[in-house]
Amino acid sequence: MKQFLEIGKVNNTHGLRGEVKLEMWCDGIDYIKQLKTVYLDDEGKKSLSLVSARPQKNIAILKFGEISTIEEAEQLKNKVVYCNRNDAHIDDNSYYLADIIGAKVVDIETQKEYGKIVDIMNYGSSDIYDIVKDKKHYLIPAIPDVVKEIDTEKQIVLIKAMKGLFDED
Repeated sequence: MKQFLEIGKVNNTHGLRGEVKLEMWCDGIDYIKQLKTVYLDDEGKKSLSLVSARPQKNIAILKFGEISTIEEAEQLKNKVVYCNRNDAHIDDNSYYLADIIGAKVVDIETQKEYGKIVDIMNYGSSDIYDIVKDKKHYLIPAIPDVVKEIDTEKQIVLIKAMKGLFDED
């Protein structure tokens, strides 16, 4: 499992005192507000202290202790921001999407393996898992009717395949 997880991308500066606008890739501002430190790399080597985080429409406005001018904030444009998974709490029944990338997708009834999750997309109503088997892609909706169980430790997602999701043999 990855220790450092992407929470978003800095897409612009905000004001003159070094604040930045973050396109959030996490569950939202409440998740970010738990953090005291964020990182500019996926190894936790380049850290910034998070002084404040507030919502503005569908983005977050962040203030870092080390950044106090618009010129310094400009240097963060287009940088991906990471958190240490140990610094934030998620609900017991929740999981990080990064933890199911690479997971096997298996039929809950027949144990047939459909492939591995290579990407997760979201266009509004639910997440969509991109599953690959033998170089062929299948898209399945991550809805309760289909996804029955997720085991991040064993890297297995159990599904009940609906008619038409996979080629019928």
